[in-house]
Amino acid sequence: MAKFLSERKKLLEDVFEKASKEAVETSFNGILLHLEQILKDEFEPLSYKSFENYYKAIVEKEEEYNIKRPVLDNLSKYLGYDTFKDYCSEWKTIEYSIQHAISKIVITIINKPIFTMPDFIKKNGPGIVEMAFVIFLVTGGVIFSNNKKYDDELTGSLGIMSEGKLDIEKKYMYWDGDRYIATDSSDLGPQVKVVAMNPHDFRYFKRINRPDTLNVDNSLGKVWYDKSKNHVEFFTSYGKHPKNEKALKDVSEGILENYAGQNAKLEE
Repeated sequence: MAKFLSERKKLLEDVFEKASKEAVETSFNGILLHLEQILKDEFEPLSYKSFENYYKAIVEKEEEYNIKRPVLDNLSKYLGYDTFKDYCSEWKTIEYSIQHAISKIVITIINKPIFTMPDFIKKNGPGIVEMAFVIFLVTGGVIFSNNKKYDDELTGSLGIMSEGKLDIEKKYMYWDGDRYIATDSSDLGPQVKVVAMNPHDFRYFKRINRPDTLNVDNSLGKVWYDKSKNHVEFFTSYGKHPKNEKALKDVSEGILENYAGQNAKLEE
């Protein structure tokens, strides 16, 4: 593996994650355009196309792609670090490599637990496997289970497939107040309403927690809202309110003027 490839991969992932939380638009291109504007306004300019090339090569394909040090420093500053070197010193490369490695382990459950391991695990010996077990135990994940207990939190924290499934491949989902969470269970108790998996809503439907960032330029045609009991909530996609099931409305200039921007009421 090329020098600093893991570090650059993690940096790009962190930058994209931060931008996705800030951007109103939830599409891949929309997030990158938001990032391009932020870097232009507050840091050193970087075109969305350049970042897209970095991301697709290094993160998605895990291939070598040259990124100049000033660009790495610039992206690190976006995350709150002075330089790329400072960014690297703040996270543990070994732990990240282990997480990346164990995410590729295929776990097959039959009468007796059997590991089907890729060749790279065998070549690296028991060290990675032993440390992987430690990570599983610390996070409370259930590796072997005959009662099919699923650990959704493990999937979210380490990006590991649960029972060999990606989140979007699960049959159900439930609203946690801000977004939909995937689950394989159709019944999580009377306090949780479980619905059939809807790939669109699972990916794109989120509640906007910072209405003070909304304005006419970044919201018209891109944001929807619900107004109930003089309380307004904003969402990133069309559809129905997950709780009261009222159809959401396209945001208007009047709603933005009265309930967003400087007039927004932020939750405590």
